[in-house]
Amino acid sequence: MAKPLVAVVGRPNVGKSTFFNKIAGRRISIVEDTPGVTRDRIYADCEWLNHKFTLIDTGGIEPRTDDILLRQMRAQAQIAIDTCDVILFFTDGRTGLTANDEDVATLLRRSGKPVILVVNKVDHASMNDTIYDFYALGLGEPYPISSTNMLGLGDLLDAMVSHFPQDANAQEEEEHTIQIAVVGRPNVGKSSLVNRILGQERSMVSDIAGTTRDAIDTAFVREGQRYNIIDTAGIRRKRAIEEESIERYSIVRALAAVRRCDVALIVINAEDGVTEQDTKVAGYVYEEGKAAVIVVNKWDAIEKDTNTMEAFRKQVIEDLKFMDYAPVVFISALTGQRVPKVLETVKSVYEQTSRRITTGLLNDVLADATASLQPPFINGRRLKIYYATQQSVCPPTFVFFVNDETLMHFAYQRYIENQFRKSFGFEGTPIRFILRQKNQKEG
Repeated sequence: MAKPLVAVVGRPNVGKSTFFNKIAGRRISIVEDTPGVTRDRIYADCEWLNHKFTLIDTGGIEPRTDDILLRQMRAQAQIAIDTCDVILFFTDGRTGLTANDEDVATLLRRSGKPVILVVNKVDHASMNDTIYDFYALGLGEPYPISSTNMLGLGDLLDAMVSHFPQDANAQEEEEHTIQIAVVGRPNVGKSSLVNRILGQERSMVSDIAGTTRDAIDTAFVREGQRYNIIDTAGIRRKRAIEEESIERYSIVRALAAVRRCDVALIVINAEDGVTEQDTKVAGYVYEEGKAAVIVVNKWDAIEKDTNTMEAFRKQVIEDLKFMDYAPVVFISALTGQRVPKVLETVKSVYEQTSRRITTGLLNDVLADATASLQPPFINGRRLKIYYATQQSVCPPTFVFFVNDETLMHFAYQRYIENQFRKSFGFEGTPIRFILRQKNQKEG
């Protein structure tokens, strides 16, 4: 049974994201006193009195605007309205009823969905008289709350869950959901790729760099496998970002998305090749130990001959030497060219990063590797590797028991890594080695 979907909608700057973060229990949506900070639909799994549900934060609805971004925000909110089970319609008790509130109310009445009218920013009891004007919207009894001060939330949530299907809290055990973070510098086509994979306008797309601000999660199922794809804000150079700016918060969210993903899609622009900033983004993914797929977007814009793709692939690997294990996929998010290949590669790479090798097989390969090429002498002493075992996955991490960990030269460690890749694959994932000094008298 799918969790009920609850959409939080209303005009800009009425406190939707503050409420969303309070109920989610963590700061997911960016909160700022500037209208239009939330642009896309943001999802969070929540629970109230054993009722599990998914809350959707939306951008503020401006019913009368010709601004392209505001129109796209309104379209995103409309998708949330169309797909949800319950609507929480937020208004502002401080500013009172506005013409825009009336326009939004008309839009919501047409949806045919249960609508709960919320009057936010009622921070103390003396403000309760301000709610009576909202009865004019014809949406029933208003619920006065203060998201900031956590006032009135219990009554509101009780009313919300009363609209859930009776068996909505029956949950099935789910297999692992592969978490995919889509990262890169601004305007390389991350949101276009996400939309193309999902087959819907999930994320707003614009030629304006910085259109995506939040890290936007979308769960979906493809050929029986569950995925969660995370669209992120473009990551610019630190010196180009103002302290305490909205963009800075956006990039913090993008980096957090990398930390919680299983596979990162590093999107680069084919027209630019690998830039210095692309290298930094890839380096962050590497440092976090995440599996990766390098996605070369806008391939349709490149003039090609029979050798163009292979030459470009070699150049990408040369520019990202530290990530030479990562597969490179050439796509056009605009035309859809080879986009299905991206998800196929993600699934394959996830299988590699979560792969376990038996201790016996591991040590057989290790013995062959050391017999073919012995460790070099360092200060008159040679490294001895007694045995190895796999400690963990995602990324595959191996513990080597040795006579002296200081004798492991980087070049020899790289050689062993290459032998492991030759024998076991591990395409798309970094490999981690941990050295432990073993007393020779131990049995």
